[in-house]
Amino acid sequence: MTVTAGEREPGFRGGTSRPTEAAADRTAEPVAAFALTSAQDVFGLRRGAQQAAAVLELERQDQVRLATAVSELGRDRLASRGLKVSFGLDTAEQPAALVVTFSWAGGPPPAQETLDLAAKLVRLDHEADAGGGRIVITQPLPAEAADAAGQRSRLAETLGGDARSTEADDLRAQTRDLIATLEETRAQREEMRRLNEELEETNRGVLALYSELTQELEATNSGVVALHSELEDKRHQLLEASEAKTRFWTNISHELRTPVNSVVALSTLLLAPSSQALTDEQREQVELIASSGQTLLALVSDLLDVAKAEAGHLEIHPEPVDLRLVVAHLRSLILSSHDHERVTLVTPGLTGQPALVTDETLLVRILRNLLSNAMKFTERGEVRLDVDIDPEPSAAAILFTVTDTGIGIPPEEQGRVFEAFYQVRGAQQRRQPGTGLGLPYARTLAELLGGSLSLTSTVGTGTRVQVRLPDLGPGYPKEAEAERADRDE
Repeated sequence: MTVTAGEREPGFRGGTSRPTEAAADRTAEPVAAFALTSAQDVFGLRRGAQQAAAVLELERQDQVRLATAVSELGRDRLASRGLKVSFGLDTAEQPAALVVTFSWAGGPPPAQETLDLAAKLVRLDHEADAGGGRIVITQPLPAEAADAAGQRSRLAETLGGDARSTEADDLRAQTRDLIATLEETRAQREEMRRLNEELEETNRGVLALYSELTQELEATNSGVVALHSELEDKRHQLLEASEAKTRFWTNISHELRTPVNSVVALSTLLLAPSSQALTDEQREQVELIASSGQTLLALVSDLLDVAKAEAGHLEIHPEPVDLRLVVAHLRSLILSSHDHERVTLVTPGLTGQPALVTDETLLVRILRNLLSNAMKFTERGEVRLDVDIDPEPSAAAILFTVTDTGIGIPPEEQGRVFEAFYQVRGAQQRRQPGTGLGLPYARTLAELLGGSLSLTSTVGTGTRVQVRLPDLGPGYPKEAEAERADRDE
């Protein structure tokens, strides 16, 4: 194999075997060039290629691939005229690359089988015609080897030595490469076996964990099902208790109402002008009986209405309401039952009264409870009732607002005053009789009429309760039936 000084190889493009475009675009200044004329030159070329790959710090497998590809291409091209091979370094791009170029002046084109074999081992590009051809092999170098001048020097020194080799040397080199490859393959197989064992062990652990988690999940699901069943039983028990409570209130209210009606009726007869004259002391005692009977009758009626409302049996009878008559009736009712010289009851004149369709009886009960509460807990000042149209343009509703200058309700108690039978603790509360049903009863009736009740209060300043009732109008029966059906479901 003859070594000659190399000239700068121009960049090369084109070819039919092109695994990557980068191989065709790389340029390299030759470090050494060889003329191939015999099989012995090919043996030397293989050794030179492997030594060049080793000095450029390529991995062992890449060294074998490059030497094998160069050897096969050189053996295929021996029949060509003017066959030369050159080694160069391309450092213009990163990573740098070793470029091996075969060129010939004439002869048959390369065998496609040889090109395909070499293309599996290295990156190559080629072109060939009747006037000759060229094959370019591009082998990228490790990125950490950045000393281009040192690489070029080591490559020239390696390729400039005696590269003579015999077929026996080549066979021995191939045998060593084969043995090294087999050893590496064996080591890789052992590593693969070890990794497979670790993977199997991991899989067994995963399966055991999955089985454990599955058992825990099944146990949890069983607990959830049991808890759900228990909660369902509790729900049925609560429903039964609520129904029993409702039945109790209904029955006891009916049982109480009968004797109370008798007391009220008899005391009314005793106080009638046509009855026998009573002494002043007797009249005072009968009037006290009549007043207490009326109070007890109102309480029993409220309890019965609460029971009916909770059971969904309180019927609504909407009709046009004359708010002036309602306000006048409430005024006389409140003033007759509350004697406060230092408290003024202020009611609206309603010269242009707003139209409202609702249940008048329930409306009176709502406002009576609110006004009675306000009068009860106001020592001086005023209790005011205001009636206004809801300012929301899309809402056909009336706002009833009861404002007092009484003792007020502490902030922490304002949520609890709507609990049935709950009474705020305090000196004035202890002096005032009551059951704690006023506000809960009023809110229940307001919601039953499709409205709402809200409360704001400041201790020592007073309380403001606002009731918003919609105009039920002609479409109410259908809407009420739908709401009642939903509630029953």
